[in-house]
Amino acid sequence: MAEEEKKEAWLSYLALSTVIFAVCATLATFKGGSYSTQSIMSQSKASDEWAHYQAKAIKADLYTLQSEKIEMQIEDQNSQNLNKKLQDYKIKIKKYETEKTNIKNKAQELENARDQAQIHAKNFGYAIIFLQITILLSSVSGLLKKPYIWYIGIVSGSVGLVYFFNGFLLFF
Repeated sequence: MAEEEKKEAWLSYLALSTVIFAVCATLATFKGGSYSTQSIMSQSKASDEWAHYQAKAIKADLYTLQSEKIEMQIEDQNSQNLNKKLQDYKIKIKKYETEKTNIKNKAQELENARDQAQIHAKNFGYAIIFLQITILLSSVSGLLKKPYIWYIGIVSGSVGLVYFFNGFLLFF
């Protein structure tokens, strides 16, 4: 009877640890999915910003070319209207250069957000792998009544928990 009680106590711990690992695996799945979505959205927004940047660069280049053309005409004709047009173009060129800088900074921020989200998602992905292995080993251990399989699962689960918490905190 004492041996049977010992097995039952062991099985209770097995069940409790399996539930804890399963809950962590579920949370890791949700958080990993959330960070993956955030990564994709940030990449999409960054791509939009870079396209906007290119549009501003093209406009600035067009105004630069027109300015140079007008400067050559001014040298030939010395026209007041051309001088005004040239000044307008130079103002627009400065405006586009400023806008390009702002757009570039925003795109880089979005890329940084994407990179951070990918790091979080990667850690949650590893956590899910190790936690699911743990759940599998715990199930096999309970079916076969072999505690050493559960101990191996505990080791795997511990690794999974490290990745799980790292997914939130990024301590490595």
